[in-house]
Amino acid sequence: MKAPPTPQKDGPRINRDIRAREVQLIDAEGQNRGVVEATEALRLAEEAGLDLVEIVPNANPPVCKILDYGKFRFLEQKKAAEARKKQKIVEIKEIKLRPMIDDHDYDVKMRAVRRFFEEGDKVKVTLRFRGREMAHTDIGYRLLLKVKEETAAIAKVEAEPSMEGRQMIMVLAPR
Repeated sequence: MKAPPTPQKDGPRINRDIRAREVQLIDAEGQNRGVVEATEALRLAEEAGLDLVEIVPNANPPVCKILDYGKFRFLEQKKAAEARKKQKIVEIKEIKLRPMIDDHDYDVKMRAVRRFFEEGDKVKVTLRFRGREMAHTDIGYRLLLKVKEETAAIAKVEAEPSMEGRQMIMVLAPR
């Protein structure tokens, strides 16, 4: 029978969990103390009433700092929450056209495309052919080129117009 594996702690090692014999020490005031023995660094941290936290474990020797671990964790969580808040998920919006679209209908669709780009979303322009329209795919191609030219200032083409069955598809991304 094997003993169960010891659970891995997430986050930096603190105090007695630090395994290195020597560490690069930064004290509570932020001053670099140089390379000291881990036991000496731990004693200094206990004298200050703070924790010894391994900041850069991959360095040789590892960099440790004397600080309040609870406050350190709180600030790390706050930074992570702020980063999550600033993230923008890019969505792909779809605009469906027909080869013989009327001018006004086309203008309405183009206004929607511009609005999507202002919101930071990608736009998939789908041109659907029905029945005998399949014989005139060049009309549809010209229409997609017109869309491409009109949005050139605010968008770049991510996928050139291509046929997929009875549809011609082009993907645009905001600049």
